[in-house]
Amino acid sequence: MIKDESYWNYISIVSSSLESRMPRVKCKVLISGVSGMIGAVLTDILLFSNRTYGTQYNVIGLGRSKSHAEDMFDEYEKSDYFKFVQHDINQTIPEVGAVDYVIHAASNTHPVDYSGDPIGTITANVIGTNNLLEYAVSHGCRRFVFLSSVEIYGENKGDIERFDEIYNGYINCNTLRAGYPESKRTGEALCQAYGKKYNLDFVIPRLCRVYGPTMSLRDSKAIAQFIKNAANDDDIVLKSEGKQLYSYIDVFQAAYAVLFIMLNGENGNAYNISADSGEWYMRELADMAASHAGKKVVFDLPDEKEKAGFSTATKALLDNNKLKKLGWQECFECNEILDYTIDIVRKRIMLSLIHISEPTRLRCI
Repeated sequence: MIKDESYWNYISIVSSSLESRMPRVKCKVLISGVSGMIGAVLTDILLFSNRTYGTQYNVIGLGRSKSHAEDMFDEYEKSDYFKFVQHDINQTIPEVGAVDYVIHAASNTHPVDYSGDPIGTITANVIGTNNLLEYAVSHGCRRFVFLSSVEIYGENKGDIERFDEIYNGYINCNTLRAGYPESKRTGEALCQAYGKKYNLDFVIPRLCRVYGPTMSLRDSKAIAQFIKNAANDDDIVLKSEGKQLYSYIDVFQAAYAVLFIMLNGENGNAYNISADSGEWYMRELADMAASHAGKKVVFDLPDEKEKAGFSTATKALLDNNKLKKLGWQECFECNEILDYTIDIVRKRIMLSLIHISEPTRLRCI
């Protein structure tokens, strides 16, 4: 993973915005999906805060791929504040001691995985969530944080401009694609059940569509494909007319919002995460990526496998007023991070092609 000066500058800005709200006592944070797009940035924010502001976060990261974690976190090879645990959350969580916070960020999050691994998509959000909730209850967890999604709202029925936290749209449950939003809904319901039965404190950040330099090069979401097209100096391929209107947010501000909710959210509440500067039509997004690369937008219909994983929603804007009332504010313009992401992904693709990355060793338990 490439973490250049600009990357750490973005981490510094969001960390400084959180600094006054962060406790200065020792806190152990268990993060599932730690080397994923959001999990990696959450980790960097917490450990940057340790180095800069004297916080004492100890991060235990769960992930399925040791090699991917080594690539993502090579700078923490000798850190006393980070340990990676190779584990599939569909299995009982291994013993890592008492934890103050659990952040459940592990999930399949893009169309190819929805259609290629539909069972794994569901189990991570249901069985994995249940396993982590069980661990939280039995190990004195102060707060459980379940990362949910704009997808739980389904399709806009035409009766609202933006989804607020109590809106319920339409989901056709008898489709392969429904496995992701339906299992996220079930994950949220599990949090409510554990809160009621065990008095477990929890919050639910609901994320809009997220992008950023830590994205997987396998990511098949439309915005990820546009970024990879631009990074490869290819024309931007649009697989629709581009009239869909969605909320987007970069990974730095998304992770900032997740931690803000963890530290300040009200027990049992869900909070929408979106950026006002990231409300884009699909065609507008394609044009921005094309402009950055000096290319043009071309149209290509998806094959059946791709189409099976696509969202059918044509308008999905999140109302983020509840989050703003907590005190959260945007730090950057989303198009700035889009341009930065294209540049970093270009470098990552070049490195992957010439195989110059050398393995490192993380302490793995």
